[in-house]
Amino acid sequence: MTDAAALVEAVHRRVIDTIAEGPMPAVDIAGIVRTLAPLTPTHVLDDVVARVAARVHGLGPLEPLLADASVSEVMINGPGPVWIERGGTVSRSGVSLDRAAVNLVIERIVSPLGRRVDQLTPCVDGRLPDGSRVHVAVPPVAVDGPYVTIRRFVVPDVALEMFAGPPVVALLEELVDRGANLVVSGGTGAGKTTLLNALAGRVSHHQRVITIEDAAELQLEHPHVVRLEARPESREGGGAVTIRDLVRNALRMRPDRLVVGEVRGPEALDLLHALNTGHAGCLATVHANGPVDALRRLAALATAADERLGVEAVRDHVTAAIDAVVHLGRSPGGTRRIAAVAEVTDHDRVRLLAGDTEVCSPIARAARLEAEP
Repeated sequence: MTDAAALVEAVHRRVIDTIAEGPMPAVDIAGIVRTLAPLTPTHVLDDVVARVAARVHGLGPLEPLLADASVSEVMINGPGPVWIERGGTVSRSGVSLDRAAVNLVIERIVSPLGRRVDQLTPCVDGRLPDGSRVHVAVPPVAVDGPYVTIRRFVVPDVALEMFAGPPVVALLEELVDRGANLVVSGGTGAGKTTLLNALAGRVSHHQRVITIEDAAELQLEHPHVVRLEARPESREGGGAVTIRDLVRNALRMRPDRLVVGEVRGPEALDLLHALNTGHAGCLATVHANGPVDALRRLAALATAADERLGVEAVRDHVTAAIDAVVHLGRSPGGTRRIAAVAEVTDHDRVRLLAGDTEVCSPIARAARLEAEP
């Protein structure tokens, strides 16, 4: 048996027939290769073992893509080619899946999460063991599906200099040091979480940081971090723990700094209450098209949480709570840069402090905390 593809198929079948509980060691897979094809060269043997192991363990044929540190997103648009994002550019990978392979990938994603995905529950969000976010959609909502989107979050050691020029970096560091409440805004894939990670890494090591996320992604280089992660409801329909629940509980855990991965629901109201009652130095992200739009979105989310509050009252809360908005943009080539740093001055009004390279105005708003020495 000399054809590598045929050898992979034969070894895969033998492994499936003989595998016990737990993953089969590579040395055992190699033994099967030697049994079926004793004269296999070492370099071919190593390749066959790697390809069979990828099929049997983890997410099967997606494993080589997930092992590539340059791949930031993996997208399955139903049976056919698998698409990837690398360096901000989307392209076809060399992997193609039939429907059976797509279903196998979904099963391996959903089963460890204790979730189900079917016609009654056609969409599922979750997190892979390496921290990557995953979304699965199946028919009837996925017309040509199933669809799988894996957003890998292998946090690189990204410095603030990757997002802006030195003067703007110095401004951001000053805002963090002085305990300003900052909102990072931008579109999907703009790099909000990566920038949030870089900003939070600037927090003093003498302070206690509590992170709150829908799916834990932040990896802070900080000695005193408490990480909280939301939990979806169980198959029985209970046991859900929302971001709003976590914000409320975090306030009882003596936070010096709150870091909220993404504000997108009623937790906006609880966060605004917290920031207006002495909990300064918060960092959070929100999907928005610009600094003013970010403030309006926060106000809309908070208003929806409690309709008894008037719009003007909520806008007052936003103006008092948020010191500045850092907005991220993404070029057609995929480069992520800070488009604006804007200081909040009034209802839906901001004053531009900086673009991506230069500072145009000093900070006018009073700092909430003393700057760290």
